[in-house]
Amino acid sequence: MNADDLKKRTRSFALRVLRLAEAIPRGRAADVVARQMLRSATSVAANYRAACLARSRSEFAAKLGVVQEEADETVFWIEFAAEAMMVRQGQIAALVKEGKEILAIMVASRKTAKAAKRT
Repeated sequence: MNADDLKKRTRSFALRVLRLAEAIPRGRAADVVARQMLRSATSVAANYRAACLARSRSEFAAKLGVVQEEADETVFWIEFAAEAMMVRQGQIAALVKEGKEILAIMVASRKTAKAAKRT
Protein backbone atom coordinates (compact mmCIF):
# COMPACT_ATOMS: atom_id res chain seq x y z
CA MET A 1 0.00 0.00 0.00
CA ASN A 2 1.43 3.37 -1.00
CA ALA A 3 0.91 6.86 0.42
CA ASP A 4 -1.93 7.70 -1.97
CA ASP A 5 -3.76 4.51 -1.02
CA LEU A 6 -3.38 5.38 2.66
CA LYS A 7 -4.59 8.93 2.06
CA LYS A 8 -7.74 7.51 0.46
CA ARG A 9 -8.14 4.91 3.20
CA THR A 10 -7.83 7.42 6.05
CA ARG A 11 -10.24 9.82 4.33
CA SER A 12 -12.72 6.99 3.78
CA PHE A 13 -12.39 6.05 7.45
CA ALA A 14 -13.13 9.65 8.48
CA LEU A 15 -16.19 9.75 6.21
CA ARG A 16 -17.50 6.48 7.63
CA VAL A 17 -17.06 7.80 11.17
CA LEU A 18 -18.86 10.98 10.15
CA ARG A 19 -21.84 8.91 8.98
CA LEU A 20 -21.82 6.97 12.25
CA ALA A 21 -21.72 10.20 14.25
CA GLU A 22 -24.66 11.53 12.25
CA ALA A 23 -26.63 8.38 13.11
CA ILE A 24 -26.22 8.90 16.87
CA PRO A 25 -29.42 10.24 18.41
CA ARG A 26 -29.15 13.86 19.57
CA GLY A 27 -28.62 14.64 23.24
CA ARG A 28 -26.08 16.41 25.42
CA ALA A 29 -23.92 13.35 26.12
CA ALA A 30 -24.32 11.92 22.62
CA ASP A 31 -23.30 15.24 21.07
CA VAL A 32 -20.08 15.28 23.10
CA VAL A 33 -19.22 11.70 22.11
CA ALA A 34 -20.06 12.30 18.44
CA ARG A 35 -17.99 15.50 18.38
CA GLN A 36 -14.96 13.79 19.93
CA MET A 37 -15.30 10.87 17.53
CA LEU A 38 -15.45 13.23 14.56
CA ARG A 39 -12.50 15.32 15.69
CA SER A 40 -10.20 12.36 16.15
CA ALA A 41 -11.28 10.56 12.95
CA THR A 42 -10.86 13.62 10.76
CA SER A 43 -7.52 14.25 12.46
CA VAL A 44 -6.34 10.81 11.34
CA ALA A 45 -6.87 11.75 7.70
CA ALA A 46 -5.58 15.31 7.98
CA ASN A 47 -2.46 14.42 9.93
CA TYR A 48 -1.59 11.54 7.62
CA ARG A 49 -1.66 14.00 4.71
CA ALA A 50 0.59 16.30 6.73
CA ALA A 51 2.97 13.41 7.43
CA CYS A 52 3.29 12.81 3.71
CA LEU A 53 4.63 16.37 3.37
CA ALA A 54 7.21 15.97 6.14
CA ARG A 55 10.61 17.50 5.45
CA SER A 56 12.60 14.81 7.25
CA ARG A 57 12.30 11.26 8.56
CA SER A 58 12.15 12.63 12.10
CA GLU A 59 9.25 14.91 11.23
CA PHE A 60 7.54 12.07 9.36
CA ALA A 61 7.85 9.76 12.38
CA ALA A 62 6.57 12.48 14.71
CA LYS A 63 3.53 13.17 12.56
CA LEU A 64 2.80 9.46 12.29
CA GLY A 65 2.83 9.43 16.08
CA VAL A 66 -0.02 11.95 16.04
CA VAL A 67 -1.93 9.83 13.50
CA GLN A 68 -1.37 6.79 15.70
CA GLU A 69 -2.77 8.58 18.78
CA GLU A 70 -5.77 9.90 16.88
CA ALA A 71 -6.58 6.49 15.37
CA ASP A 72 -6.47 4.91 18.82
CA GLU A 73 -8.66 7.68 20.22
CA THR A 74 -11.18 7.23 17.41
CA VAL A 75 -11.47 3.51 18.14
CA PHE A 76 -11.99 4.39 21.81
CA TRP A 77 -14.86 6.80 21.04
CA ILE A 78 -16.53 4.37 18.65
CA GLU A 79 -16.41 1.57 21.23
CA PHE A 80 -17.52 3.99 23.95
CA ALA A 81 -20.55 5.01 21.89
CA ALA A 82 -21.53 1.35 21.60
CA GLU A 83 -21.01 0.71 25.32
CA ALA A 84 -23.15 3.76 26.10
CA MET A 85 -25.80 2.29 23.79
CA MET A 86 -25.70 5.25 21.44
CA VAL A 87 -25.06 2.86 18.54
CA ARG A 88 -25.48 -0.90 18.09
CA GLN A 89 -22.47 -3.18 18.28
CA GLY A 90 -23.28 -4.44 14.77
CA GLN A 91 -22.97 -0.92 13.40
CA ILE A 92 -19.40 -0.50 14.57
CA ALA A 93 -17.65 -3.85 14.03
CA ALA A 94 -16.24 -3.06 10.58
CA LEU A 95 -15.35 0.50 11.59
CA VAL A 96 -13.47 -0.64 14.70
CA LYS A 97 -11.63 -3.22 12.59
CA GLU A 98 -10.63 -0.54 10.07
CA GLY A 99 -9.51 1.82 12.84
CA LYS A 100 -7.34 -0.89 14.39
CA GLU A 101 -5.85 -1.77 11.00
CA ILE A 102 -4.98 1.88 10.34
CA LEU A 103 -3.47 2.06 13.82
CA ALA A 104 -1.33 -1.03 13.15
CA ILE A 105 -0.15 0.39 9.82
CA MET A 106 0.87 3.65 11.50
CA VAL A 107 2.71 1.85 14.31
CA ALA A 108 4.66 -0.24 11.79
CA SER A 109 5.38 2.74 9.54
CA ARG A 110 6.59 4.81 12.47
CA LYS A 111 8.93 2.04 13.61
CA THR A 112 10.31 1.74 10.08
CA ALA A 113 10.83 5.50 9.80
CA LYS A 114 12.58 5.63 13.16
CA ALA A 115 14.82 2.65 12.29
CA ALA A 116 15.76 4.17 8.93
CA LYS A 117 16.64 7.44 10.64
CA ARG A 118 19.24 5.65 12.80
CA THR A 119 21.05 4.07 9.87
